[in-house]
Amino acid sequence: MRFLNFSERHTPWIVAFGLALFLVGSYQVLFAAPASFIPGSVVTVVRGTSAPLIAEQLAAAHIIKHPLFLRVLLRLSGTSDSVHAGMYRFEKSQNIFSVTFRLATGAYGLPPVQITFPEGITVREVAAKISEALPGVRKQDFLEEAKKYEGYLFPDTYLFPPSSDTESIIAAMRANFNTKIATLESEIQSSGRSFSDVVILASLIEREARLDVSKRMVAGILFNRLKLGMPLQVDAVFGYIFDRATYSPSYADLTVDSPYNTYIHKGLPPGPISNPGLSSLESVLNPTKTNYLYYLTGKDGLMHYATTYTAHQANRKKYLD
Repeated sequence: MRFLNFSERHTPWIVAFGLALFLVGSYQVLFAAPASFIPGSVVTVVRGTSAPLIAEQLAAAHIIKHPLFLRVLLRLSGTSDSVHAGMYRFEKSQNIFSVTFRLATGAYGLPPVQITFPEGITVREVAAKISEALPGVRKQDFLEEAKKYEGYLFPDTYLFPPSSDTESIIAAMRANFNTKIATLESEIQSSGRSFSDVVILASLIEREARLDVSKRMVAGILFNRLKLGMPLQVDAVFGYIFDRATYSPSYADLTVDSPYNTYIHKGLPPGPISNPGLSSLESVLNPTKTNYLYYLTGKDGLMHYATTYTAHQANRKKYLD
């Protein structure tokens, strides 16, 4: 009878144990997250970025160890050219397989981004807020695409996915505008004014008045001036022309050569100067009938009206000087 010695009896177990150690070690070296991983790390993948650059970006952020392995896994999964752009948050360390899956499926690990656009905001201001809240959207790219929609991006509070891009954001704001304006469709048709004129006037009123009662009064005054062939002389256009918030133009500003200058050009400017809210749109359709031709906002925060230029100058001296 032959007796197995200790080494012979335990060789299979030793081999299995060694293999297990090798596999665990290989996993830690090749596939596990780096020891330098920082919980809560956020990485922004810009649309159009190549897989090699994404892999390098994640390695630099200590999300993965070996960029080459990520590139291989993305290629094997068929998503090397279709990684979901956006902001990814890595709350805890994950192996390279989990990271690949998240990139391939757009599992961002972030809640939707809430952005509030106040009434009267301009496209330039919209672009600034979006680029700040969604770093994956470049301010200049958004501005170039959205500037033709000035006046038609409805101011509201939105929840945008981290993957949002210029096109999807504009589409959401335009769809909201169309929904809101649909409630006024019959009034617009019966007003005798074109849709674009209503939006342009509303954009002026939005930047000139705060309260609904004031908006309706300003609407009535602007219609009076248009009827008489007077220049509108709306100060708010200079904030739009010069991209600044001031509504107190200098004498030099009043002569600036711009189609939006309502001091030297009669009629409406060529387009909206802001994105108006629903109340400003409604004020154009329901203006207050009045004989006033002038208005101003005094240092007291109230609006003051006049029927003549002499009375308007008196108001300026009384409420502004």
